Amino acid sequence: MGYPFTLGVASGEPLPDGVILWTRLAPEPLHPTRPGGMPNQTATVQWEIAEDEKLARVIQSGTVAAQPDWAHSVHVRVSGLRPGTDYFYRFSVDSHRSPVGRTRTAPDPASTAPVRFGVVSCQRYEHGHFTALRHLADERPEVILHLGSYIYEYGKPKNPGPGRYVRPLESEAECATLGAYRDRYARYRMDPDLQAAHAAAPWLPVPDDHEVRDGYAGVLPGNGTSPAAFLKRRTAAFKAYYEHMPLRARPTGAALQVYRWRPYGRVVDFVLADTRQYRDGGDMLGAAQEEWLIGRLRSATARWKVLGQAVFFGRRVLPEPTAGAGAWDAYPESRARVLAEAPDGLVVLSGDERGGWAGDLRADWADPGSTALGVEFAGTSVTSMPPETDGRAVLELNPLLRFFDGHRGYMSCTADMDGFRADYRAVEYVDRPGAPASTVAAFAVENNELRQIGGEAG
Repeated sequence: MGYPFTLGVASGEPLPDGVILWTRLAPEPLHPTRPGGMPNQTATVQWEIAEDEKLARVIQSGTVAAQPDWAHSVHVRVSGLRPGTDYFYRFSVDSHRSPVGRTRTAPDPASTAPVRFGVVSCQRYEHGHFTALRHLADERPEVILHLGSYIYEYGKPKNPGPGRYVRPLESEAECATLGAYRDRYARYRMDPDLQAAHAAAPWLPVPDDHEVRDGYAGVLPGNGTSPAAFLKRRTAAFKAYYEHMPLRARPTGAALQVYRWRPYGRVVDFVLADTRQYRDGGDMLGAAQEEWLIGRLRSATARWKVLGQAVFFGRRVLPEPTAGAGAWDAYPESRARVLAEAPDGLVVLSGDERGGWAGDLRADWADPGSTALGVEFAGTSVTSMPPETDGRAVLELNPLLRFFDGHRGYMSCTADMDGFRADYRAVEYVDRPGAPASTVAAFAVENNELRQIGGEAG
C-alpha cells in the first residue's frame, strides 16, 4: 500500500496508568469507493510506546488489527504506565512508520501538581485555517478538551459570503451517510495543524450537534425527518466520530457514551457532559445522566470541579430572542437542578459560541451580589465564522457576564491547589495560514467569582 498514516496519530482518555492511542490507515483518504483507499481486509498494525521522543527506550509494543468495518481505525488501550508522565508513541505497517506523537498520563490521585490544559471548539474547515491549533500544540498542554463541532456536516452554501468558503470541502453535499461523514473527517484530519494538536497531547472530546446535524435534540433532527430515519443517520455519524477520535467507548447503534469523569489528582475533576443526545422536552440531560452528574458533583473532592460541555450554560438575555435557543436557557429547570448541587470550586467550560464569553454563576441571575456558585468560560471558535454580536449591548443586559471577545482562537488554562486561570488566546486572521496569537484577556477564579488579571473587559 501507499503511505497509510495520512491522517496522523492521536491519543486520548488519559488515566493515571494508561491512555488510548489512535490512528487510521488511509493511503488515499478520499478514495471514491474504498474508505481510505484500503482493501476490504484486515491489516495488522504495529505500535510502540517509549519514554523518549526518539523511541530509543521502548517500554511496550504490540500489534492490533485494523478492520475494514471500522474504516481501518485502531484504538490501542495502553495500561501499566506511570502517572503524570510524558510518553511517545508510533505506529508502523510494513515499511511505513507514522509520525511520533506525545501523550501524557493523568496525575497520581494524590498529586497536587498544577494541571495545564487547552480548550477548543467549533473548527469549521471551510471557514479558515487551523492556525490556533498549531499555537495550542506548541504549548504542549497536559490534555486538550474539545467541546464540540469537531466537524460541520454542512455542504457548500449556494452563495457563501466573505470568509465562509476559504478552503474547499471534499464534497458540496451535506453529510448524511457513513461514507460522507468518513470523508468529512478525513478532510479535516488531513490538516497539518489539526494533526499537530492531536500529536502534542491527549484529548478529551465531546460532540455537539454538528457532528450529526445542526440543532438536533435527542431523537428529533429539527427538520421534519422522522425519528427513525434520524437515528439511522445518527448511527452513521457516531460511528464515523469514533473511527476518528481516541475514545475508549465504541458506539452501540445510535448511542454513544459521551458523559464521563476524568480525575486529575487532587487538583481537577473533569466532568464531561452530553448536552445533545438525551434532550427530551424540557429536559437537557436525561434522567440517568442528570443523576450521574449530580452524584459526581456531590462526591467530587478535587479543588476544582470542571464541567466540560458543548453549549452555553449560564443565563443570558440576548437582543434577538431566537439566538442561543439551543443553550441551557431553553432548559432552565435542568440547569437549576444542577446548580442546586454546585460544589465549591465549580468551573463550567462551554463550546458552541464562536465567541469568547466569561461570567459568574450566582443564586440570583439578576443580582450580582447574590451567592457565588461558580464561573463559566465559554470558548471562541477555532475557525467558525462568529455571529454578528453587539458584545457591549449583551454585557449591559446581563450583569453576571463580564467579558466578550469576537476573535477566533482557544483557551489556555492552568489549575492548581491555590487558583484557576483561563487565558483567551486569539489569532489575528484565519483566511490564510501562519497568524500570530496573543492573549486578549486572562481571568482568575477566586471565591467562586471571576477576577480579570489581563486584557480588556468587554
